[in-house]
Amino acid sequence: MNVQFPWLTVLTLLPLVAAFFIPVLPDREGKTVRWYALAIALLEFGLSAMVFWQHYDAQSAQIQMGETMPWLPQIGLNWSLAVDGLAVPLILLTGLVNTVAIFAAWQVKQKPRLFYFLMLALYSAQIGVFAAQDLILFFLIWELELVPVYLLISIWGGTKRQYAATKFILYTAVGSLFILIAGLAMAFYGGDFTLNMAALGLKDYPLALELLAYGGFLIAFGVKLPIFPLHTWLPDAHGEASAPVSMVLAGVLLKMGGYGLIRFNLQMLPDAHIYFAPVLIALGVVNIVYGALTAFGQENLKRRLAYSSISHMGFVLLGIGALNGIGLNGAMLQMLSHGLIAAVLFFLAGVTYDRTHTLAMEKMSGIAQSMPKTFALFTAGSMASLALPGMSGFVSELTVFLGLTNSDAYSTTFKVGVIFLAAVGVIITPVYLLSMVRRVFTGKQAGDMFDKLLWDINPRETFIALSLLVPIIAVGMYPKLATQTYDVTTTAIASHVHAALPAVAQHHLPLYAQLTQSAPSLVSEATVADSTL
Repeated sequence: MNVQFPWLTVLTLLPLVAAFFIPVLPDREGKTVRWYALAIALLEFGLSAMVFWQHYDAQSAQIQMGETMPWLPQIGLNWSLAVDGLAVPLILLTGLVNTVAIFAAWQVKQKPRLFYFLMLALYSAQIGVFAAQDLILFFLIWELELVPVYLLISIWGGTKRQYAATKFILYTAVGSLFILIAGLAMAFYGGDFTLNMAALGLKDYPLALELLAYGGFLIAFGVKLPIFPLHTWLPDAHGEASAPVSMVLAGVLLKMGGYGLIRFNLQMLPDAHIYFAPVLIALGVVNIVYGALTAFGQENLKRRLAYSSISHMGFVLLGIGALNGIGLNGAMLQMLSHGLIAAVLFFLAGVTYDRTHTLAMEKMSGIAQSMPKTFALFTAGSMASLALPGMSGFVSELTVFLGLTNSDAYSTTFKVGVIFLAAVGVIITPVYLLSMVRRVFTGKQAGDMFDKLLWDINPRETFIALSLLVPIIAVGMYPKLATQTYDVTTTAIASHVHAALPAVAQHHLPLYAQLTQSAPSLVSEATVADSTL
């Protein structure tokens, strides 16, 4: 579909350009600045929804709304933006989470101009990551996004904010270098140098180069997701970050890792992905079980939620590794679902902290007596996180399990083992979430610390929580609200990968022994599916 107006450029740059007006706004105590930042966020979110409603065709798996302008032609760098079914739902998620996060930052008193400047700059960077179609442009925006997060944690974080911010920047910046190294190796291969990501995906690479590039991308995006053992920065970052920053960090930034795995590892390197898919599934199981067990042992409320995020992102790895459309569809739905659920839980954790001035669960007890509305909303968010039927978490995790069980790439023994181990994590999840709710809100009120009546959640905060809980319930009741935006794209990508399965199976990979026996029929089916791309 041809779009004359550069809508994607406007959507990418609008929050950043608007942020540069913040230093000159007449303001006292940050009141004007916060209304200005919220207005820009609302404008950006509304504009994104309008543009995609009018110009994005959800029934096409092709890259759409492409915009390309020379930037540094000497090195082949272009300002190149486009979207497809992978990018559009994540951009809309970005808009919702960032808008409510800015609204949640209403009480920021320390350097409000700088805070809202960084929040808007971060908003732009997130949109740019999902829309970029040039390798170097993607890498530059990916790296620039780290700066606002580092400053937001190091200035407005808790007592150990410098340690957490430094750990975040070291892990993510070093991991990001693998994007550049692997990407340039692909760009220089062959006689036709290109930085266009779609063109890179069409090159015919030697298997050794594919495997090395895949490993590099896996490290880079694995840090962001995060994948065990590259995850240790996340609990520290969440434990020290303010609630609005944690909302964006858990709601959007982790999804950039999942997006990168699908866009680069799966879509651009399908042969290598078939070799690595069992590894992704194994790592996903480790994430699910390890994250759940470790969360159970956390006494800090936000650290418990952080390890819960690690556990839930393991389902994204299972879906990506399932090697079929159902699994990939589930991985996308899990990213969207977790983005909403994590954002509302971290927000409500911030609401609780504002009243109690502690995140230590052993110091909180019985506050539901004074905060019944907060208790009800926190319980609803926890129910969504533990995959209660009727909420988005249930549908996404169920879809991932269905994708894995329906995969014809793995032996029955392997699938049963994976599902059994993943189910252990699913069983532990309600235990640590419900015990968290019980310890914080029920029982006898703790000591002299809360001898005064705590004020309950106010109308602004209630609106923020409901802005996230309503979509969670809506998607849980009618998943097509989300899946229709990307279903065609994920099906096409999975079909393309499936076309390479028989050839790889003939290399006698043990897990694909079952597939090898039926390779002739699969070759025929995969050829038909691949021809539809």
